Amino acid sequence: MGASPTVCFLDTPANQMVESFVPMKVLKTVRLALATCVCVLAASSLASAEIVYLTSGRTLSVKNHKIDGDSIVLSLRDGGEVTCDRKLIEKITADEVPHPDPVPAATDRAGSQAARGAQLKVTPYADIIAAAAEAHGVDPILVQALIQVESNYKPRARSSKGAMGLMQLMPSVAREYNVRNAYDPKANIDAGVQKLKSLIDKWGTELALAAYNAGEGAVERFNGVPPYRETQTYVSRILSIAGLQ
Repeated sequence: MGASPTVCFLDTPANQMVESFVPMKVLKTVRLALATCVCVLAASSLASAEIVYLTSGRTLSVKNHKIDGDSIVLSLRDGGEVTCDRKLIEKITADEVPHPDPVPAATDRAGSQAARGAQLKVTPYADIIAAAAEAHGVDPILVQALIQVESNYKPRARSSKGAMGLMQLMPSVAREYNVRNAYDPKANIDAGVQKLKSLIDKWGTELALAAYNAGEGAVERFNGVPPYRETQTYVSRILSIAGLQ
C-alpha cells in the first residue's frame, strides 16, 4: 500500500480560526492527510505544484486542479483528491518553489497511517466534522471517534444527565458557546470541538478526553485519568478508534 496523501498548509498563523474548509470527497484519505500534515520531500524528480488561496485566508499546496461544474477537484501531490465548492477558493497560482516527488514511506509506516480511522463508521456528518476540526485545530479522526462513542452519530441523543446531541453537550457547555439548539448537528459539533480543543490545550489528548467525560474537576482531583471504569473505558475506546494507541 502506498503512503497516504498529504496536504500542506502554508503561511498559516498559529491557532487561526477558519470559518469554512474544503468538503471531503475521499473521506478516509483526506482525514489522514489533514490529521498528520506530513510533507515527505525526498531527493527525486521535481514535480509541478500549485498554491490554492482559500477565501478563509489559508493556502493549500497541491499538484494540480480541474474544474467540475461548480466544484474544483484538487489533486494532492502524492495522490488522492479533494473536491470543494468553487466559492471557497479565491485563486490558484503556480507554485514557483520546486517540489521533489515524494518517496513512498516504509510499508509498516504506510500501513499504520492507512489503519487510522479504519474503525470509524460512515456518517453523513463527515463534512461538518472535518470543517469544525480544521477551523479549531483538532484532529478530525479524534473528533469523529469521540462522536461515535458519545452518541453513535445520533443527533437527537440525550443522556440521563442531560447531555445533548452528537457530541453530548451538557447545558453548561451549550451556554458557554452560545448554542441555541444543541440538537442541530453543525452547532453541536462546532461547540463540542471548541470545548475539546480547550481541554486538549490544557491537558493534552488523553486527559482532555477524560475531562470531557468525567469533568475537569475529576481530572484535577486525581491528577490524571480518574479511576472510574466508565471514564477509563471511554478514553481507551476513543483512542483506539482514532488509532492513537
